[in-house]
Amino acid sequence: MKKGAKLLYVLQCFLLSCISAVSFGATSASAASATLTNDVFWKDTSGNPIYSQGGNILKVGNTYYWYGVKYNGAVTYYNNPSAKNSDTSFAAVTCYSSTDLVNWTFQGNVINGATDGSTWDADWLGRLGVVYNANTQKYVLITQYAGPAGTGTAFATSSTPTGTFAFHHVQTSVTNVVNNLPGDQSTFVDDNGKAYLVFSNANGRTHLYVSELRTSDYLNIEPATNVFNSSLGGREGNAMFKNNGVYYLCSSDLHGWNASQTYCITSTSITGPYSSEFVMTNSGKDYSHVTQTGFFIKVQGTSGTTILFAGDRWSDFAGNGIGYNQWMPITFSGTTPILNSLSKFNLDAAAGTWSVAAGNNYVMNPSYEADRITLTTLTGWSNWKNVATDPNSNISPGRTGRYSMTQYSATAYSASMYQNISGLPNGTYTLKAWVKSGGGQSVAQIFVKNYGGAEKNYAINSSLSAWTEVTISNIAVTNGSAQIGVYSVANAGNWLRVDDWSLTKN
Repeated sequence: MKKGAKLLYVLQCFLLSCISAVSFGATSASAASATLTNDVFWKDTSGNPIYSQGGNILKVGNTYYWYGVKYNGAVTYYNNPSAKNSDTSFAAVTCYSSTDLVNWTFQGNVINGATDGSTWDADWLGRLGVVYNANTQKYVLITQYAGPAGTGTAFATSSTPTGTFAFHHVQTSVTNVVNNLPGDQSTFVDDNGKAYLVFSNANGRTHLYVSELRTSDYLNIEPATNVFNSSLGGREGNAMFKNNGVYYLCSSDLHGWNASQTYCITSTSITGPYSSEFVMTNSGKDYSHVTQTGFFIKVQGTSGTTILFAGDRWSDFAGNGIGYNQWMPITFSGTTPILNSLSKFNLDAAAGTWSVAAGNNYVMNPSYEADRITLTTLTGWSNWKNVATDPNSNISPGRTGRYSMTQYSATAYSASMYQNISGLPNGTYTLKAWVKSGGGQSVAQIFVKNYGGAEKNYAINSSLSAWTEVTISNIAVTNGSAQIGVYSVANAGNWLRVDDWSLTKN
């Protein structure tokens, strides 16, 4: 080979090796990050619906195991999301595994419901957690229970995280607890390996408690420490996480399956004293992404630590919208937790980091499922002149879920419902909404303004008897914010309905 050709060959090999290294590096980095999508029914790696509510996650090595309850009503709602149901009958406790917290493999039912009068033929089973006891080398499942063995907290054990859990016993009272029994509960394992149960009392649920599990085997709830008493109503969905040495005990309103803003108290000691109660920042804008506090996931990686808010959306029992599980990252301003109510985000579990994903919907309460009742002012939205005097109002059937927003009046009216959105990364956006309209208005339109450019709108004052998607494109946001909404100048009896908004960055 000639000298010049040899030099060229060496250079080509060098460049190809660099390109290969860059390509493999990009592939590896991309593979480490997975996109978590909310507001849909999650499915496992076999394409089947994930049924897991009121549970928790246990990490064993590099694998996360997710335990939760499958209710018969959840299956009913999946097959017909336009109607809620009240079938809270217990079907099974499910187990799923994952290494990235996004792609989940079904490992089977670790407890099955029975109809033969056996111990697990429970009248009620819910709010459960699994912890590992190093002394006995057993995985211990702890759950609310009402059935043949009594009413209280049931314990079950297994030698493997995915094995069938064998019933052990029911603890029917806890020392120092009003009414003797826990209400909503969850497990928490501290940095030192000690395991705890956090809960409210069974009746009224105005008292919050922390109890250590018996160290030797985790098969008993030790005497409780009362850490907070609520004077503003009961608290349920009790769950705990720890960040930078601070314990956060969080809970929701006593709403009975429904979504709620998230309440928190904090302490540098797990048994207190705790701070005054406060509402987690942003959780009031859409009632915690239309969920109730479920549990928290600490994702500790090579580059950082992310705390995930795992919200339960009790869609089947309260009509809270599509999907049972809504997970979102929490950020902090000092010690103040901030809920990032995202519809899509990228999670790198190995690194412990996250980022907003392409296609995230920046609209709060976009499907109007947060409120669950007829209202003229809806959570996350503002009104210029209330109208919606239609007795069906926002409770009329929505395009998805059970709710939509209505503008209507028996007399002539002008009205607007809008939402101010801040914290938008500058760039080009697309606004979409689904609408119905009786027509006849002099003005009826979807609009976007205050984004750094001229107002844009889309007319919907013609008759639209079926749900119709409308789109406003090329919204060049230059000031990090926008106002979206619907505006009508209408005659008596004119109406329109709006559902399922989205504002996404191109």
